[in-house]
Amino acid sequence: MGPDPAGAGLIGSVALIGMLIGATTVGSLTDVLGRRKTLITCLAWCSVMTGLCATATSPEMFGLFRFLAGLGFGGVLPTASALSGEYSHPKTRNLVFAIIFSGFPVGGIIAAFVGMSVIPGFGWQAMFLLGLLPLVLIVPVALKYLPESLVFLQAKGRYAEAEKTAGRWNVGLQSAPREATASTRSPAAAGVDATDGMSPVKALFSRTYVVATLCFLAMSCLCLFMIYGYNTWLPEIMRRAGYSSGSALGFLLMFNIGAVVGQLLISLAADRLGSKPVIVTTSLLAGAAVILLSLRLPTAVLYAAVALGGVGAMGTQTFVLAYVSKHYPARMGATALGWTLGFGRLGSMLAPPLLGLIIGAGLAYQWNFYALAVPGLIGAALIGLIPRASGDTAPVGRVSTEGPARSLPEPT
Repeated sequence: MGPDPAGAGLIGSVALIGMLIGATTVGSLTDVLGRRKTLITCLAWCSVMTGLCATATSPEMFGLFRFLAGLGFGGVLPTASALSGEYSHPKTRNLVFAIIFSGFPVGGIIAAFVGMSVIPGFGWQAMFLLGLLPLVLIVPVALKYLPESLVFLQAKGRYAEAEKTAGRWNVGLQSAPREATASTRSPAAAGVDATDGMSPVKALFSRTYVVATLCFLAMSCLCLFMIYGYNTWLPEIMRRAGYSSGSALGFLLMFNIGAVVGQLLISLAADRLGSKPVIVTTSLLAGAAVILLSLRLPTAVLYAAVALGGVGAMGTQTFVLAYVSKHYPARMGATALGWTLGFGRLGSMLAPPLLGLIIGAGLAYQWNFYALAVPGLIGAALIGLIPRASGDTAPVGRVSTEGPARSLPEPT
């Protein structure tokens, strides 16, 4: 289509803007439709709009479809995360989130290899037509098997359906009076604080949660700054450092492989130790790994550092989202995750142009790594400001597999 670099950059940004809007508004949609219908609708919408990108005949039309696809995808992530948090065992919730979000680097690796084969023979349009696969492969399965949120069913007075669903999936149902446990649980866990009658968005920024909310928003922004900075500029930075193009792309591949393997392994520690100490560790690891990249070290050591950077950056984002799902009451889950992911898009939008400015200014390549290291160090400090949720240190058990689901405290 022949857009200039500025136009191409704008096209890349409009999808992220759409994701920001979709993520921050999805909470209101789940209140009306429920999490199940919202997730399926957003996924189908995103898939269709991605497929329509193949029909674009101008940069403007292509950008419009990318924006509309971003709206849907922005709603998919927080809704899927909220449902996963609601149905996962508290003792393995970090592992569940790690498995889910490992789809990002895995998808990136698959897309790269598929593109190398498909685009030369069938053109760029074929890659976007492949975006219709979720509509064909995933939506039908979700329509048949995906359960509705128990919190939503109870809020709508559909108690029989909630009990049936809880029994089918062997999860606890919050049926005991909230006041009965108020004395032994934190205000956020007990659900009896001043936010109980507020809308989820208003409650996020109430006195009870405002400190945690601002820290989570900032953490997500910093994490996505590192992730998109790596994915956008790492090959070019390493090429400027004197490595061949093949080696530079190898660093990016190692970053994604490290992210997949590392965060799955670290998630086991997070489920045992709690989210906060692990997030501090991964944040510091992300910053330290980038500092190593700025040094003249053996190539094998640099590859290891890049892999650790993937663990640190993507692992931190994953465990932050798992922590968000535990910190707030379930009724606020989708909204909290939506705002956390949506605000994080600011970081993803800032990273490519900021690092591009550093490169364009002719500064030494090390300055790009310094710019990526700072967010990790700041993030480690921010997570310490978040009040610890009781459920993060004492996960509740799952109901017995024998007999109907029993009443359990709501995990915090």
